[in-house]
Amino acid sequence: MLQTKEMEPLLLVEDKNELRAMLRKALERNGYSVEEAPDGSAAIQKIRARRYQLVLTDLKMPGASGLDVLRETKQADATIPVILLTAFGSVEEAVSAMKEGAFDFLQKPVDLDHLKVLVQRAARQQELLRENVLLREEFSSRYGFPRIVGEHASIREISQQLQRVAQTDSTVLLLGESGTGKELFARAVHHLSPRREQPFVALNCAAIPEGLVENELFGHERGAFTGAGARKAGKMDLAHRGTLFLDEIGELPLAIQAKLLRVLEERRFERVGGTQSIEVDVRIVVATNRNLQQAVADKSFREDLYFRISAVPLTIPPLRERGKDVLLLAEHFLAKFGREFSKPGVHLSDDAKNCILEYRWPGNVRELQNAIERAVILCDGSELSSETLQLQAQQPETKTLPAGMLPAHFSWDGTMEEVVARAVQATERVLLENTMRDCRWNKTRAAEKLGISAKILATKLKSSGLEN
Repeated sequence: MLQTKEMEPLLLVEDKNELRAMLRKALERNGYSVEEAPDGSAAIQKIRARRYQLVLTDLKMPGASGLDVLRETKQADATIPVILLTAFGSVEEAVSAMKEGAFDFLQKPVDLDHLKVLVQRAARQQELLRENVLLREEFSSRYGFPRIVGEHASIREISQQLQRVAQTDSTVLLLGESGTGKELFARAVHHLSPRREQPFVALNCAAIPEGLVENELFGHERGAFTGAGARKAGKMDLAHRGTLFLDEIGELPLAIQAKLLRVLEERRFERVGGTQSIEVDVRIVVATNRNLQQAVADKSFREDLYFRISAVPLTIPPLRERGKDVLLLAEHFLAKFGREFSKPGVHLSDDAKNCILEYRWPGNVRELQNAIERAVILCDGSELSSETLQLQAQQPETKTLPAGMLPAHFSWDGTMEEVVARAVQATERVLLENTMRDCRWNKTRAAEKLGISAKILATKLKSSGLEN
């Protein structure tokens, strides 16, 4: 029997007094603390006043319904499981309620053994959510995908947020730089959700030519185009009842964005060359390293789609902002590749650790993984040195230079001559603009202050785009 100890009580909502009393006794015999509510309105007041471990509610009641109780519970805390009690004729409504986040439903007359199992499962789910299960080794090994490694507060926070939202069917927007592990978090959303037994289908919108995106996403009918000899199911079909992960959503063509919006709003789509509207039940998770708000301003991303997918935005922090997590990840990859390449005793030297901590990892976790893999392959002994890591020379950060000296997007790529020329040009523009502003755009005074002729000043203003 599951012991709840200091956990919050269960809330039992049932308008029939005899049934409510029977259920309460059954739950208390199994070790649960129970609070009662005789109707939905009273339950909503209780939910607003305190936190519950679980809510067990009748679906159809006078006044506020069980669906109203479900919605209020999820608004208060999306992690609280809600089990619905329903008569035989209301099973279809209960199934619909599960799409809104209900944990499960139980038909009347209530089988007390089934009730016990269902409540135990729901309470265990709540317990796991509070443990931040995403960061536990057994969770990743159970579902067969890489573990999320980290102790930094930012990673713990986003993991907790992700566990809460995973229980709903809301669209999740994962934000973050390339290489931060957005697909890993997307898979975690799927495996923590009620859809975990159904397919997880991923599509990288940036990796497919623009003309083929629609076909890849929605599929096509036979004869839709030359060579289409048979119907082909798209990713949307394949993800039915499961989760569809759209990586690099910012690269999706505008025409396809409109069709995706229809799926999100109506749960329907049409295959290429088809006329039949196909109903689909899919949870969509999207990710991008682009600034979608800027893309909306630039008219390259639909504003209505942006608001539809950004209800639950989660930003995965870059590796350089995760403190000593970089060493935890390095040791994790070291153990992995040590086993893979039969070098179990390999370890990092002190100078390698310092190098890893000081490096800014522009490629984030992906770059770190590749660096450790390469170092394990190339090392002769059991110790990895900083030289074995073969990290690229770090480029100066613009924020460490004098304010305004170089633009934030300044490129350090190229030969010394090319980089110096760009730096001179950028610095010269700042000097020209500041001097002209100080001289109130009087070219004669500005030329004198800069010690150049009026003709040279005019040429430089024109080349710098400051002529007007």
